[in-house]
Amino acid sequence: MSSTAEPLLPPLPVRPRLDVRADALLRRVNTLPAASWIAPLIVTILAGILRFWNLGHPHAIVFDETYYVKDAWSQWNLGYAATWPDGADQRFADGETGIYGTEPSFAVHPPLGKFLIGAGMALFGPTSSFGWRFAVALAGTLAVLVLYAIAWQLSRSIVFSTVASGLMAIDGLAIVMSRVSILDILLTLFVLLMVWFVLLDRRAHLDRLARTMQRRDAAGRAPWWGPVLWWRPWLFAAGIAGGAACGVKWSGAWVLGALGIYAVISDALARRRLGVFFWPMDAVRQGAATFLVFVPVAVVVYLSTWIGWLSSDGGYGRHAVDATPAQGFWSWVPLPLQNLWHYHETIYTATAQITSSHPYASPAWQWPLLLRPTSMYVGNTANGVDGCVSARGCIEILYSMPNPILWWLGVLAVLWLAVHGVRTRDWRAGIVLVGVGSTYVPWLFYPERTIFQFYTVLILPFLLLAVAFALRTLWGSGRHAAGSRLAGRRIVLATAAIVLAVSVFWYPLWAAISVPMEFYWMHNWLRGWV
Repeated sequence: MSSTAEPLLPPLPVRPRLDVRADALLRRVNTLPAASWIAPLIVTILAGILRFWNLGHPHAIVFDETYYVKDAWSQWNLGYAATWPDGADQRFADGETGIYGTEPSFAVHPPLGKFLIGAGMALFGPTSSFGWRFAVALAGTLAVLVLYAIAWQLSRSIVFSTVASGLMAIDGLAIVMSRVSILDILLTLFVLLMVWFVLLDRRAHLDRLARTMQRRDAAGRAPWWGPVLWWRPWLFAAGIAGGAACGVKWSGAWVLGALGIYAVISDALARRRLGVFFWPMDAVRQGAATFLVFVPVAVVVYLSTWIGWLSSDGGYGRHAVDATPAQGFWSWVPLPLQNLWHYHETIYTATAQITSSHPYASPAWQWPLLLRPTSMYVGNTANGVDGCVSARGCIEILYSMPNPILWWLGVLAVLWLAVHGVRTRDWRAGIVLVGVGSTYVPWLFYPERTIFQFYTVLILPFLLLAVAFALRTLWGSGRHAAGSRLAGRRIVLATAAIVLAVSVFWYPLWAAISVPMEFYWMHNWLRGWV
């Protein structure tokens, strides 16, 4: 009796683990030539859609638009901000845009931001609420693109850059501040440009410094001193952006100063690494050159934002010291600039005394906790009106709330990055921490000032960079054990899914979409919210 054995089945092909395939995919994305422009294009388009969609709604002057929209239009026409009659907000929204007077209005911020808002109004017409907000929506969209460029300079990774900028594209604070015509997102754009240019300068300057020292070494010259390098076009561009930032809000000066110090310290440490013997004094020499390349152009750009005020006779305080000009050493200063200086003194004194209570005031110590975000517009609709089908009515709101999960993760990520940066001496952590410090810490010295959570839109990009660094570390690499690497990647993917879901959940409250009152109440996570 004989039997025939069944043939063995061929072995199944061994498939790479999921994390290995994910690594291969990310490497392919980072090396795909088209991805270098497709990724930022997609992120920027997404940001633009979320900011420009239904931008003209509500057709009303909301929150501090009462200052900036009307001042922007009178400044566009007169060269300076003028006064408006009582009840002007509603009349302006109804189309009466020429009812401003010729008496000057006391504006506490420089003119550039209002000039940009006015340009949008001139382009689309002052009666268009889309036109009122066009400049800020465009600035908010471009800020996402510039953040991508910053992240690229820090990582040389398309994936990292897409994550950092993509988080800003879908964050509520960045969205709302791009849909309300006030100054902060304009300031954010110029600050991000300044940071980007400083990073470009850092790379070019340190490369040139290293090449110069190598040539000197090859020629047998002792490295007692390094070169003083004056040709730094990117630093000059950063000065232009810094002057523009200050021309929107004075708080841009804090970042300007911090980045100047960062540039000097980066150069000093590079000279020490390259073996320059007298590197501390050498850094002082280069620091003087850095100052002259960076700061004077910022001052010139800042002063140029006041051209309308300087060239007119009607601006607030335009002739305040004509009868009592400076004597002695400062007598050489032209009288218009003396008047401008007096106006600046008046602004500083007035803003330092803004301590009145406000229902949405939030001191800086509260900002990391996200205790009191700012509601900028509320509209109510009764059941059965305009499509509302809720027995308790419907509500539409513009609420400058960041994605709360993303915000709190950002705060934790900054703390982690501070420790990580000290341990690893990673210069990339340094620039992020400089950004956070210069946009947040100064406000802690004004505990009595009436300030608001939405000021943190300037801090937000740096928090998101910290989040991106933390997520990249969690994602791990081939150097990590397979088990820990897989766990980290699950955390990253879960975090991304939660952040995206929370943004979808909150978006109606970021875009003034009418929702049932019950849905609105679901967003009251903390007592101080909405």
